[in-house]
Amino acid sequence: MIANITAFVAVMLFSCSNPDAIIQAMGSDDTLSGIIADSVVFCRSDSGVVSLELHTPRMVRMETEDDIMEFPLGFDVFMFDKGQKTTELRADCGKSYGKRRLIEAVGNVVVKNFGNDQTMYSDKLFWYQAEKMIYTRSHVKIVTPDKQIEADSLVARDDFSEYTMYSGSALLDVDEEK
Repeated sequence: MIANITAFVAVMLFSCSNPDAIIQAMGSDDTLSGIIADSVVFCRSDSGVVSLELHTPRMVRMETEDDIMEFPLGFDVFMFDKGQKTTELRADCGKSYGKRRLIEAVGNVVVKNFGNDQTMYSDKLFWYQAEKMIYTRSHVKIVTPDKQIEADSLVARDDFSEYTMYSGSALLDVDEEK
């Protein structure tokens, strides 16, 4: 019995590796390449006034040169001007490329402009934040109270004050009494 215990202790002593090396490896940059967070609400403000608010059920942040954040379960972004909600962007999933200030939205993309009551629908969209421009080469539809416009692609200001659609068609309400 004592021989069994001695053999067991000898095996345990020689099978253990250096715990300091394991702890150092756990804390090295190579093993901490990303962060996953659930139920995220992210706010960006300027002088205490909220300019952007992001809601997502899951965010995955990748430690890369471009500072990538992925939203694999969808996201909802609200943009504000002087404290007033102006625009909403939501999609089934997306990525934010931090250094390029680019957001890629994919799947059931909806952009609502609350100021002029416009809603845009697409399957994919790129939002260049620094230039305040939205771009898509996917089918796009813009709906307002009096018209519906569809096209194969779009370039627009992110507040929809100006936009250009390519290879499109439109349904317009026409006042026949004039």
